[in-house]
Amino acid sequence: MKLVKILVHLLFILLLTMLTQVGGLLWLLALFISARFKKKKRYLFPILYLIFNILIIPPIAKSFGREALPVFNSELRSKNIVYPLLFRNYVKPRLKVELEHALHVLYKSDIRITYLDANFPFFDGFPLLPHLSHNDGKKVDISFMYLDENGNSTNKKPSVSGYGAYVVDHMETSENCLNNGYWQYDFPKYLTFGTINDLELDRNKTKALILQLLASPKTEKIFIEPYLKERLGLSSENKIRFHGCQAVRHDDHIHLQIK
Repeated sequence: MKLVKILVHLLFILLLTMLTQVGGLLWLLALFISARFKKKKRYLFPILYLIFNILIIPPIAKSFGREALPVFNSELRSKNIVYPLLFRNYVKPRLKVELEHALHVLYKSDIRITYLDANFPFFDGFPLLPHLSHNDGKKVDISFMYLDENGNSTNKKPSVSGYGAYVVDHMETSENCLNNGYWQYDFPKYLTFGTINDLELDRNKTKALILQLLASPKTEKIFIEPYLKERLGLSSENKIRFHGCQAVRHDDHIHLQIK
């Protein structure tokens, strides 16, 4: 029985570490305090987790060269509270500055930036699953802009997670990747956690957002699907790349990467 408990704790630590980077260590800390002071883990762990998430990890992360993106800012904000709660909203300071500058330019166009996964707070090379490259503070996923059922621009997004609500259901690139054994290419459609709004891609504002991000000399590349690059009239932009079949579809979000 004791061995089973140890294995359960180890699995939980592994899962928390994969999802949040620091959650496994916080669970170990909760176990130690619980054993030392006879406190119940089910109350102690969430309290510790929130204290570290809000007050302790952000200043420590700065010494590792990363800053937390704002959560509830009206112009630059997370799609939902889950990404910050999972410590997945950290970037290099220069990437944060680039996003803030883009917003400053786009403000009069009523364009807001809604981010999804960014990076963990510590250590280059630590994988932010399921992403292949969000491991150095230089990458962030950004939602497209959309139109509501009346054709009006909106800051709402079509899915709860921000992922998996593709602009089109089927496309040649997806079929080619899937036919060549890259089963994960279409997988984000299972990670929407619910489709909540019937929205259409706002081509004009999405294009304006991408062009502003491209205008920065610090931007290294942007990933979107090739058909969207053509449809948005961005075919001449050489910083917009195809991410390859080893990744996942990018007609549900923009992947921004700086130098």
